[in-house]
Amino acid sequence: MKAQIIHPDPNTEFFFEEGCHILELLNSNDDENLSIARARVEPGETTRLHRLHGIVERYIILEGQGEVVLDQSSAKEVSTGDVVVIPEKCPQKITNTGNNDLVFLAICTPRFNPEAYEDIDNISD
Repeated sequence: MKAQIIHPDPNTEFFFEEGCHILELLNSNDDENLSIARARVEPGETTRLHRLHGIVERYIILEGQGEVVLDQSSAKEVSTGDVVVIPEKCPQKITNTGNNDLVFLAICTPRFNPEAYEDIDNISD
């Protein structure tokens, strides 16, 4: 790894199958230990129920308000400043309950890769 300053391009934000917009801030082969993405969920939208294999994820809520469901617990309110810790393989989804975008950092260790993502929205226990 080398010392550097990264300038993410806001125009590279994309819609991810999970149901949110993603701007990769840091996700590189040069740093396999960590990735950071800015996630944006539009008002009234809910991400798909999913889990990550081999990755611990943390949400840091930057703007907005919502409800997060972890594992099989009931929805818990989250808002600006809250930190959500999501163990590997933990089912998760988040709903924007506000009138503006819900924006949060998604910090993954080790770094996020699409192969670790499992959509479980349609799986019944």
